[in-house]
Amino acid sequence: MDNPATPNTKTFPAPSDDRLISSDRIEGTDVYDLQGERLGTVSSFMVDKFTGRVAYAVMSFGGFLGLGEHHHPLPWSVLIYDPAKAGYVVNLDHRCLEAAPRYSPAERPEWSDRAYGRGIDMFYGVPAYWGLY
Repeated sequence: MDNPATPNTKTFPAPSDDRLISSDRIEGTDVYDLQGERLGTVSSFMVDKFTGRVAYAVMSFGGFLGLGEHHHPLPWSVLIYDPAKAGYVVNLDHRCLEAAPRYSPAERPEWSDRAYGRGIDMFYGVPAYWGLY
């Protein structure tokens, strides 16, 4: 057992290796397809206010200067962080995103509607987030 009076001499990961990140550093992070093409950026994410678990990342996609832009809710589990890209990689392409659940920046989806979330999860083939609780 360590002596509590002795300073901890363990080494910790460098800041870039930390597992936790502030939400303001996630927003604006690029999202890439498997071929390395940039699809969009994380505009926000949806956090379960009771568990603190991130359920969905909302990716902004398309458009120019905000015109024609769409928001795509992605189950958090489909995003894989790639340190070499300093961004997230998803197994999607532009064609798939055109058919994916989405909404315009002017819309507000009904996040409390479990059917809405289940539709997102079913589209991406992941276990239903709402089924977990």
